[in-house]
Amino acid sequence: MSDKDYPRLSTLRTGLRCRCPRCGEGPVLRGFLKIRDACPVCGLDLGFADPADGPAFFGMSLVGTVGMAAFMAFDFTVQPPIWVHFVVTFPLLALACLGVLRPLKGWLVSEQYVHKAADAEFLSVGKHGEGRKWR
Repeated sequence: MSDKDYPRLSTLRTGLRCRCPRCGEGPVLRGFLKIRDACPVCGLDLGFADPADGPAFFGMSLVGTVGMAAFMAFDFTVQPPIWVHFVVTFPLLALACLGVLRPLKGWLVSEQYVHKAADAEFLSVGKHGEGRKWR
């Protein structure tokens, strides 16, 4: 079946569930963060998928913003000793960052599929360097 035979699915729905962006059924990830070579259900080649550091950036930004707001609210209202933050707050922030990596990676793979993202290709017409001298 070609891409035209499949309906366009929501990138949020398929991505956050880490499902195939074409069929919505097969898992995109193998293990914790490794992208599969192909969808086991529809056979979509996932070679195009390269979210790079995007999930980590978005995850740290999201958790950092929300987490620091909660951290400051907790600190200003309860005023706990510093060891409480080392034992409770910092591990919670680290777990939250790890918890959002998979859904964000799945979402970015879905977005790449829908928008047909590819590596940049530059075309040289062979005229570089000509016209160095003013006429």
